[in-house]
Amino acid sequence: MPHRAIRVVAVGAALSLLTACGAEAAKPTPPQSSSPPSTASSPKVPAPLPTTDLLNDPCNVLNAAETAQIGLAYPGRTVQETLRSCAWTSSGSKQNFVHITALPQNDHGISDIYDMKAQQAYFEPTSIEGYPAVFADTQDGRSSGTCTLWVGVTNQLAASVIPQIGTGRNKTNPCGVAQQVATVMIKHLKAPA
Repeated sequence: MPHRAIRVVAVGAALSLLTACGAEAAKPTPPQSSSPPSTASSPKVPAPLPTTDLLNDPCNVLNAAETAQIGLAYPGRTVQETLRSCAWTSSGSKQNFVHITALPQNDHGISDIYDMKAQQAYFEPTSIEGYPAVFADTQDGRSSGTCTLWVGVTNQLAASVIPQIGTGRNKTNPCGVAQQVATVMIKHLKAPA
């Protein structure tokens, strides 16, 4: 098995052990590919974004004003199990969360997600502030308030934005929440430091 595939499979196996309850549960399920990425159908990032915060302290990818704008409580809480992630609780209900996680183990960013299209329960390409993105996951939890959005921040790194909406009007629109949070995150990353 190629070295890249071993890393992806190991991450996938570790993340699949997580359960689907509580703030720690919203973890991305990375694609498990053993073949090189196909560049024909995979979108490219227009300009690489800074990734230091995403990789080292994802709670820094949204500031207090930005979280207030989208209805999240500040600050977020770092969750580190297999991958470092940040969880923000909704300012309206402690039953609602949004997680942002970078997936550095995949060397080809969002291309790795595109390569696994056939194995996803849903796969809906979109863009966030001009950056390639796709709603995709191996399990479809959208009717239960969970939606996974992957955004390419560089051609080698994708980040997931996963809301877990347990109550309220957004429970029927978790993908809209993911898109709103990802939009603010990309604007934050684009802003000059």
